[in-house]
Amino acid sequence: MNKDDMHHNSYEHTAPKDVRMLIRKGVITGQTSGMCAGYAQANLCVLPREYAYDFLLFCQRNPKSCPLLEVSDAGSRLLHTSCDADIATDIPRYRVWKNGELAGEYTDVSSFWRDDLVSFIIGCSFSFESLLLDAGIDVRNISENHNVPMYLTNIETERAGVFGGKIVVSMRPIPYSQVVKATTVTARMPRVHGSPVHIGDPSAIGIHDIAHPDFGEPSTIREGEVPVFWCCGVTPQSVVMQSKPSFCITHAPGHMLLTDIKDSDLQE
Repeated sequence: MNKDDMHHNSYEHTAPKDVRMLIRKGVITGQTSGMCAGYAQANLCVLPREYAYDFLLFCQRNPKSCPLLEVSDAGSRLLHTSCDADIATDIPRYRVWKNGELAGEYTDVSSFWRDDLVSFIIGCSFSFESLLLDAGIDVRNISENHNVPMYLTNIETERAGVFGGKIVVSMRPIPYSQVVKATTVTARMPRVHGSPVHIGDPSAIGIHDIAHPDFGEPSTIREGEVPVFWCCGVTPQSVVMQSKPSFCITHAPGHMLLTDIKDSDLQE
């Protein structure tokens, strides 16, 4: 079996530090949905220090799209919340951006690291998927073993300094009878995007072809189900494309940082 084809649920009960080591060694290079149940997964946005204040302000003004879990010291590849995690090696796939253009995807960005880089660790909706499963709600991207579908919307973020752009959302089909439960469950975790931002008609938020997501892979929407949309930590990539900072490193969509932060510590 190709290492990229290995079912992500093989690591459902693996400790985050052990998964990070497998990622660092190149054993895991695929998407991370369903891994390390009970622990928070996180988005990454790394920017030169000259942009750090504006981006910090952007996150504070857009807490549903960009709920901050941690900000690194300038130049540091280490985190306070996740023991031995290396920001430059422990995510399965990274994206490097130059002047708002995608310059390439990599499994290791050590060669790009600079002393002036500041890392922003942002909550991810993968973290509430285990709560949905515990509530008896099927998480389609996990049951179909693919990356969650993500869409660029027509909803504007609140601008801060040089940063502004459209919100990106992730979608999970939910049976009509379970929409209230799904909303209630996810609302308990505002630091990983919280409650849905939209329920129902995709065109109302600028999505005109739900079968063709902008990022990730499509999920089957069955009879009696409604598409439910949550804010997504890929929003910074949309913002980077529009705001065009000179340099930026992000995770590739769906390829998250597995943190040592327990989901239970993020619940309200």
